Amino acid sequence: MDDLKEASPEENLTVRKLRERFPEAILSAKSFRNEITVVVTPSEIVRVCRHLKEDPDLRYDFLSDLTAVDRLREHPRFEVVYHLYSLQFKRRVRLKVLVEEGEAVPSVTQVWGTADWHEREVYDMFGVGVEVPPDLRRILMSEDGEGPP
Repeated sequence: MDDLKEASPEENLTVRKLRERFPEAILSAKSFRNEITVVVTPSEIVRVCRHLKEDPDLRYDFLSDLTAVDRLREHPRFEVVYHLYSLQFKRRVRLKVLVEEGEAVPSVTQVWGTADWHEREVYDMFGVGVEVPPDLRRILMSEDGEGPP
């Protein structure tokens, strides 16, 4: 039965290292069904992502997904969600950044080039802008459409 016991997020190596390196940027960390979710301040998301990718003990080298959640009637309204995977250590972590309608998030394309397409999809489908994106043209909705669906 001990195998089924939920681990505390504070026992997780990734959470410990992030709290040590970015104490002001880590707003919360939780574990649900042994999946770790860390909420990060929007202004620090690029630095946090770069650290997760480059730290030799972590090596989250694969951005498997970047999406958003519309929490209609809640504040902040949107969650931008980053799913990261370490190929070397076979570990996953989920990062979330909370933003209000009309706010933009920093682009993480300088950390993972593939983020470009994911960020464009978040913009297209949710209207969440990206600061200094390499290319924020629509990819799913028509160019003449107004706003997200």
